[in-house]
Amino acid sequence: GHFFSYAEEKIPYAINRYSMETKRQLDVLDKHLSPSGAGAPYLCGAKLTIADFACWAWYGSLVLGRLYTGSDQFLQVKDYLHVLLWAKRLDARKGVRRGRKVNRSWGESHMKLLERHSVSDLEALEKQEESLTKP
Repeated sequence: GHFFSYAEEKIPYAINRYSMETKRQLDVLDKHLSPSGAGAPYLCGAKLTIADFACWAWYGSLVLGRLYTGSDQFLQVKDYLHVLLWAKRLDARKGVRRGRKVNRSWGESHMKLLERHSVSDLEALEKQEESLTKP
């Protein structure tokens, strides 16, 4: 991600090297999450665990196109169907949606909550988000 998005000087070797490593990891994860893999539908099998949440923060954000602009297309993440399904399954959870907002200081106002002191802080953001989607 650094060499692809942030580095002032684009170094083709570094971009290619780390892109291939990321794709290798996505391939391993995709096979693991496949119905014939050791995981499926979650990293540790049939039950959702802390491993899923820990890995989703990076891999899920990456394959859903939220981590580095254009990286989902550059890395051809659509080829990793089981990773995408896993990422979308977790992304649909209310707790994950809420967790993405906590301590976030960038993006749209309804997607960031600099400090969280109670669930009412999140509920207020959700009301704000609902009002934006109503016609």
